[in-house]
Amino acid sequence: MDKIAVLIPCYNEEKTIAKVIRDAKAALPEATIYVYNNNSKDRTAEIAEAEGAVVRNEYMQGKGNVIRRMFREIDALVYVMVDGDDTYPMDSAPEMVDLVLNHNSDMVVGDRLSSTYYQENKRPFHNFGNNLVRGSINRLFGCNVRDIMTGFRAFSYEFVKTFPVLSKGFEIETEMTIHAVYNNMQIDNVVIDYRDRPEGSESKLNTYADGFKVLRTIARLYRDYKPFGFFSIFALLLAIVAIVFFVPILTEYWQTHLVPRIPTLIVCCFIMLSAVQSFFAGVILSTLAINNRREFEMQLNMLQRHKETDYNK
Repeated sequence: MDKIAVLIPCYNEEKTIAKVIRDAKAALPEATIYVYNNNSKDRTAEIAEAEGAVVRNEYMQGKGNVIRRMFREIDALVYVMVDGDDTYPMDSAPEMVDLVLNHNSDMVVGDRLSSTYYQENKRPFHNFGNNLVRGSINRLFGCNVRDIMTGFRAFSYEFVKTFPVLSKGFEIETEMTIHAVYNNMQIDNVVIDYRDRPEGSESKLNTYADGFKVLRTIARLYRDYKPFGFFSIFALLLAIVAIVFFVPILTEYWQTHLVPRIPTLIVCCFIMLSAVQSFFAGVILSTLAINNRREFEMQLNMLQRHKETDYNK
């Protein structure tokens, strides 16, 4: 088991990977540096190996698939994950590592949005998307994470080994954040500098397609982790629809003692029944989610003992 592992997922980053590795070595001299090559068509893997990094391959395309492989294969007391595009200076890495090793942090978020991101980033829709995602997650899950989509983070052993990676692409950052928030893991924010990609380096992020995937992931995880709130919203909407159509029927009945629109009344009854079913589905699934939390806490206790045994060997 390593004490510190620096994880660098890469796809066609030959222009920047050497500098990222050198910066990581300078900031964290005792760390083992892993570069995971995700089907790069350039010299990324060759350059990383020449710089002294441990190079491994993930053949399933997508950042989520790369992170799944990294988290599965590497054991360390603290993990530092940074993109290979040289947009994140490594100066803050020691502080992030210290928060994990000495202050019980499970995830340290490198916060770009509180520093130079809006000045350096030249893509306005990315700025809007970051604010939308951050506001949605903080409101839905009752937290205060300042940068959801950052590619610079540090993790504890317990976080990495309990995180079920389901996403395949860039929505993985959203999934990691919600996992930590829901399971009451300690999250710290460290303000970091951000610089735009150097000349000739191209972003792999598709603003619209990946943005839609992120929003869909938020909805899916809210359903999975907060089922009572999710299904209560549907129950409320269905109940409102049923009441809106039922009120004219009731008004007409008071005035004429007749119900001429029987089909509408039947539809209203079925919609209201659906609302009731949705509400109780949320109640049942919420109970199951609480049981999952109990099992998660037991798993954390077992991991703690396993970590201590492995590191002391």
